[in-house]
Amino acid sequence: MEGIIKIIGVAFVTALSAILLRATKPELSFAITVTGVVVCLIFVFDTMKESTQILSAIGEITGVDNGLIRVLLKIVGIAYVTEFGAGVLTDFGSASVADKVLLAGKLTILVTSFPIIQSLLELLRGFLQLV
Repeated sequence: MEGIIKIIGVAFVTALSAILLRATKPELSFAITVTGVVVCLIFVFDTMKESTQILSAIGEITGVDNGLIRVLLKIVGIAYVTEFGAGVLTDFGSASVADKVLLAGKLTILVTSFPIIQSLLELLRGFLQLV
């Protein structure tokens, strides 16, 4: 709860500062927005670090390979960072570049998910051999 309050606070200060500077100094507005985004991402990564410990414990209890849990966390991280970056680009009028960033993020998620797909196929093969 505390982490999201920090993120929202930084986001509001960043947005207000960017709006105030946009009319007079658009280049500073962009710099402030990027800085605010980076600070928010740092808070998100700190929160994710705590979550990884919990997910590792769940993996040990269930017997799921920690490598698969890491892949899932990477996928979530890629999705968040991609969405964040695309949002900033859209805010600054670069919707076409934002679309390309989203496409790159989706392709990166696809490639990153290959170990999970491979594990599922091996699991299915094991089930089929039992039948």
